[in-house]
Amino acid sequence: MSQVLRGITKNVISDDKLLVGIETSDDAAVYDLGNDNLLITTLDFFTPIVDDPYTFGLIGAANSLSDVYAMGGYPKMAMNIVCFPNCLSPSILQEILRGGFDKMMEAECLCVGGHTVQDDEPKYGLSVSGFCHRKDLLRNSSANEGDLIIMTKPIGTGVLTTAIKAGFAKQDEIDEVVKSMSTLNAFGLKAIEQGGGATAATDITGFGLAGHLIEMLDGADLSCDLYTDKLVAIKSAHDYAQMGLVPKGTYDNKKYFSNRYESMHNDYIDDLVFDPQTSGGLLITADEKRANKIMQALNDSPYPGAIIGEVTKKREKRLYVK
Repeated sequence: MSQVLRGITKNVISDDKLLVGIETSDDAAVYDLGNDNLLITTLDFFTPIVDDPYTFGLIGAANSLSDVYAMGGYPKMAMNIVCFPNCLSPSILQEILRGGFDKMMEAECLCVGGHTVQDDEPKYGLSVSGFCHRKDLLRNSSANEGDLIIMTKPIGTGVLTTAIKAGFAKQDEIDEVVKSMSTLNAFGLKAIEQGGGATAATDITGFGLAGHLIEMLDGADLSCDLYTDKLVAIKSAHDYAQMGLVPKGTYDNKKYFSNRYESMHNDYIDDLVFDPQTSGGLLITADEKRANKIMQALNDSPYPGAIIGEVTKKREKRLYVK
């Protein structure tokens, strides 16, 4: 959407207090409230990726809240966004909202209402407002040459949800991917804080790990090496990807970013790195000293994370998948 908006907002009203807008495909907008206090605002919603309404609510809320964590802030209040068919029982809607509410309560984020419209397919998410101090603000475009790249959650949610829809996934695999998608990214932000800060961050969602990494590199005008032997994937994601159980979005991502990356694999590994993630983890860049401290902090988190690459000077391509 940011790219479309850029083409129609050339004469947009400007405001010096808008610190982050649509220019760099950041995760949220940021407005200066004064006294170094910043407002972070974002919105996200999507169609069900699991059958259970309550679990869908959990995942939808966690996904929406993630953008605030990715910008270095903590969510404070949120409003529900719901599209719902009139042919389904209101009890299903209640369960979706209950899941979202429980996740907001876990995040210590106020639920302050929302809006519902009739639609042919259910959709759910949140409009979220959060806050951070100016010194804590994280951008997706401020990585430095020599930074190490950290991922906080395993990848493969797109592959696993495809396997679930196809009836291949086992219950333990379903449980693992649901746990990942419904885990708040607060743990990643806390690790950044404990590690002394990061140079840049984003969360991994629809463009996959590789796509969002390319966006970071575009903003910083740098390149990077991504070491696939360091990647961490959800249980059985490699197996299902080798079977061809990958979502259409994977192929869309590879095509969209085709002129900005080079890979030595050109097989299911590329499918995994471009796998669209739902409520994926944070993608973080930091200098070596701070990166190691962040990794130490992640040892006590729901997921230990991994150092998966290094930012380099600008080369012909943005991303080199090794």
